[in-house]
Amino acid sequence: MQHNVSETSAEKDPKQNDCLIRAEHLFYSYDDGKSCSLNDVSLEIHSGRKIAFLGANGAGKSTFFLCLNGILKPTKGQLFFRGTPYSYKQKDLLKLRQKVGIVFQNPDDQLFSASVCQEISFGLFNLGLTSAEVQTLVNQIIDYMGLRSCCHKPVHILSGGQKKQVSIADILVMKPELIILDEPVSSLDPKHTDLVNDLIDQMTLDGMTVLQSTHDVDYALRWADEVILFHEGRILAHTDPVTLFCNEALLTKANLKQPDCLKLFFSLCRKKILSDTLPVPRTLQTLEHYLEQTIERNETE
Repeated sequence: MQHNVSETSAEKDPKQNDCLIRAEHLFYSYDDGKSCSLNDVSLEIHSGRKIAFLGANGAGKSTFFLCLNGILKPTKGQLFFRGTPYSYKQKDLLKLRQKVGIVFQNPDDQLFSASVCQEISFGLFNLGLTSAEVQTLVNQIIDYMGLRSCCHKPVHILSGGQKKQVSIADILVMKPELIILDEPVSSLDPKHTDLVNDLIDQMTLDGMTVLQSTHDVDYALRWADEVILFHEGRILAHTDPVTLFCNEALLTKANLKQPDCLKLFFSLCRKKILSDTLPVPRTLQTLEHYLEQTIERNETE
């Protein structure tokens, strides 16, 4: 069955020529080379893109993220930020982390200051800003994140969702060019999942480059410009979401399921309820629209 994927293929974007990060043949081992958590990883990340990283736990996603932020240094290979090789001198890493921010999966791994305001201001003081400059930026990000009601509360009494908001604010206040989110809605309740996803959408509308790992294939299908599939330390695929999720062989190899939206669409096509010439839908809303159009057309015939 041939489907038109033009609606969902990664479209050319002027920003795609603006390469933020290039990875060349990265290897990383936690056990002195006995095994590789990253095994010859090469890719480019371009400005303004929304990129979802997929793969099983232990596939290499988090290790790659830690290398991008300079927390880990690849065992072999080279990383470049805007064409300049990574330097692992402390002053250069501070500059890099201002541009490439990472939000850890568990906020408690990132938050350590007494209050929300102190937590958000910590990184800014490390940049040598004055107290007045820091206060202005902290106030801006607190309003942006909707944290005004808890800005003076101790961090340790916050809910999991609020801690996640603060950990994101920690990074956004630095005004990075790229933000990395390692499973940002893991363990959150539905309310805070929607809140964090809305914040991510706002970041992309503001022009930020966003990388996030997720196990939610339905979310990756509707959100991402690109998907990168990790498997056993290697990149198994780097493509647009529809191309990946229509490739049953790749999904089987990586132990991923097809998004519900696509399973339902292909089932309706096989039953001749929908035409298989329709563009593959990325959302249930698009699929619902196809069905409404089909019903209306049948009623007029």
